[in-house]
Amino acid sequence: MSQLTPEIHATTILGVLKNGMAAIAGDGQVTMGNTIMKAHARKIRPVYNNSILTGFAGATADAFTLFEKFEGKLEHYHGNLYRAAVELAKEWRTDKYLRRLEAMLAIMNREHALIISGTGDVIEPDDNIIAIGSGGPYALAAARALMTHADLSAKEIVQEAMKITASICIYTNDQFTIEVLE
Repeated sequence: MSQLTPEIHATTILGVLKNGMAAIAGDGQVTMGNTIMKAHARKIRPVYNNSILTGFAGATADAFTLFEKFEGKLEHYHGNLYRAAVELAKEWRTDKYLRRLEAMLAIMNREHALIISGTGDVIEPDDNIIAIGSGGPYALAAARALMTHADLSAKEIVQEAMKITASICIYTNDQFTIEVLE
């Protein structure tokens, strides 16, 4: 990026599926350059009659555009998470305008957790853990350790993993929003 347009860092989104429960967490920090611009951003939200959880990383306006498109796909495909995700990824990759959007989506219901990227990827991790954003790798590592070595619920795993991430990632704060599907 140019000096006139500072790089924007923000976001750790972490989702976990465990024992029929889906939990997703997002931190609240938005950073521009070396300045924290906002501490209480809301980067996750439930959609489709509160049956699907979503989170975003990347440019906010781009993410909101993708949220709208994804919600439209969910309506069109009657809540079919896979079909809506694949159709969004196809449109995102092939549409001249959408191709330029710089964001990623994490989506989940009680059965599936997916990451959707602008390169046409729809990824369902083997371990039922999704993580995106600047702090995503830290949150993923912490969640994997907790999933393997602790007897915690999905909500407890995302909460504890986000605390660990906030303690080591400068782009993640401890102002979490957590949504759960039970």
